[in-house]
Amino acid sequence: MTTRRTEYPMGEGAAGQRPGTLVPGGVVGDGRYRLLAEFGLDERVDAHLWRGQDNQLRRDVALTLLVGDPANATAANGARRVLERTMHAARITHPGTSRVLDVLGPGNGIGRDEGLLGIVVADWSQGTDLVDLIAEHPLPPATAARLLEPLAAAVELAHHSGMVLGVDHPQRIRVTPDGTLRLSFPGPLPEATLQDDVRGLGAILYLLLTGRWPLRNAPALPHAPLAPDGQVVPPRALFGYIPYELSSAAVRSLADDATGGIRTSAGLLRVLERAKQNEDATQAIAAIPPDDDEGVEDDDGTVWTTRRPANDRAKRRKLAIGVTVLAVATVGVLAWVGMELISFFGDSSPTSGGPTVVATAPGSAGGNSGSAAPKPPQPGTPIQAAGVEVFNTKGTPDNPRKANRAVDGDQKTSWKTDKYQQPFPALKPGVGIMASFAESVPFAEVVIDSPSSGTVVEVRTAPSEKPALEETKVIGRATLQAGQTKLQLDTAEPTQHLLVWITTLGDGNVSELTEIGFVRAQ
Repeated sequence: MTTRRTEYPMGEGAAGQRPGTLVPGGVVGDGRYRLLAEFGLDERVDAHLWRGQDNQLRRDVALTLLVGDPANATAANGARRVLERTMHAARITHPGTSRVLDVLGPGNGIGRDEGLLGIVVADWSQGTDLVDLIAEHPLPPATAARLLEPLAAAVELAHHSGMVLGVDHPQRIRVTPDGTLRLSFPGPLPEATLQDDVRGLGAILYLLLTGRWPLRNAPALPHAPLAPDGQVVPPRALFGYIPYELSSAAVRSLADDATGGIRTSAGLLRVLERAKQNEDATQAIAAIPPDDDEGVEDDDGTVWTTRRPANDRAKRRKLAIGVTVLAVATVGVLAWVGMELISFFGDSSPTSGGPTVVATAPGSAGGNSGSAAPKPPQPGTPIQAAGVEVFNTKGTPDNPRKANRAVDGDQKTSWKTDKYQQPFPALKPGVGIMASFAESVPFAEVVIDSPSSGTVVEVRTAPSEKPALEETKVIGRATLQAGQTKLQLDTAEPTQHLLVWITTLGDGNVSELTEIGFVRAQ
């Protein structure tokens, strides 16, 4: 889903265009602000969200245009209330919300014939739309928490002062270049409450995690599915990799009843902070319990911070024997290391500790009965990929930040898939590593080091970095063994993008690729 937006060149509007017309190039605010592109619509108060230019200061601004007939008392009173609440919230200064520059009303910056009940002028936020961010796929849970945290902190700051920000509409939110969410089109609704802000934060979290909007105030977005009881389906039920606490927080923030729900922005903020901190956290090592006599003062006043050394002749004898055994073992280890070094330098083909298996391509094992099978391309020299990334067609990519570990030349690092509850294709058809090269290259072999025996991979050529899977072509297929597997490719057709695509996971429904090497054809 991409927000509707129309660009218009700088300068005067189209011929015959009257001031105040809500089209690119039109002007509002008694001619001060020129409209550049529309970024959304909040239908609840007929608020049109535009990027504009301040014709006096020559800078871009965010414009929230409240459209309506001044003769309509109900609409006029509602717009007046929006402007009043915006002026109060303008005292909040925080990176999670744009600074309000001006608030205009009919007769006070707005011409009588403009068809507007109010204008909120704010700093323009560079970046991208929230809706565009999740258009292709949802975000990883820790990334979603990190993005939302500054916006939640801005809401918490406003709530401490008893003010509502109005963050319950996705098209009012933008993503800044430094990776945070910001309320870019301020303007709280006339009857909005503090709880509406909390509900809005929960809805945004739900959208980031699932790509679906759980409220009914943005009909243009894909809606979240409902359970038989009418409640929103938890994100974890849609994507099993989402942590329970984050999934529960999104749903509890949306709840209307007070039982078990998150009622304050501070409560949601604590959940986001924990989720962000847990992104790369590992299990903590348990502390070593102290000895019974640790810290005991000796007779001469000396304090031992560990157990007091014992003057025991038998223990000293055992220690001497132990040192002798250790010395003999060390000599044995050094001899073994020497043998391994000789073996290593005698064979230039690195492996991950297992056998090397040569797998032929799908079309090279046999041919038509009346003709000989074509010879596979002959291997030449290795070639390094210019860049790699995780290729994913459904759901969230598996460990995208660690994709480069599969081609870094270090056997101690690797890229792993997520651990799946069910084998492919139950949740997705597969997952893989897309390697891109500086130019089109004919390939003869792909060499894969992996400890994940039983993993089935396909090598596919691709027309671009992000093609549809149907646009790729299989030129090699193999079942990996624990160690190194060389895939002899079916064709030497030049390509600039090569996909290593996992169709069957290894034991435990997870696969690990230690190294992927690419060999060009002669």
